[in-house]
Amino acid sequence: QVQLVESGGGSVQAGGSLRLSCVVSRYTYSRYCVGWFRQAPGQEREGVARIIFGGSYTDYADSMRGRFTVSQDIAKNTVYLQMNSLKPEDTAMYYCAAARYCDVLAGIRVTDFDYWGQGTQVTVSS
Repeated sequence: QVQLVESGGGSVQAGGSLRLSCVVSRYTYSRYCVGWFRQAPGQEREGVARIIFGGSYTDYADSMRGRFTVSQDIAKNTVYLQMNSLKPEDTAMYYCAAARYCDVLAGIRVTDFDYWGQGTQVTVSS
């Protein structure tokens, strides 16, 4: 069973930074898609960024482009989300997810991902 475990969330003031980590285990493929999503209370889960693990492709939602950076450490089976210039509206539960492929012709869609972590809370105060 594929497992994803997020960490790195916390509370930060506006303008601050956080780095989230997602450790992926028991995925039999060497290349696959890892996405980051977030969900604020009362709102739908939305795509933040994605990366082809084992490849070079990265993609971002428009509102995060320039502030967030997704990266990987293949030796550690870990995907990171570096978040800078955080705003109160970035407050949400952040999830990572895995899929066999990144559909590069489509947006970062919840329905494309098969395996999910339990989430890590990010709170940004003004």
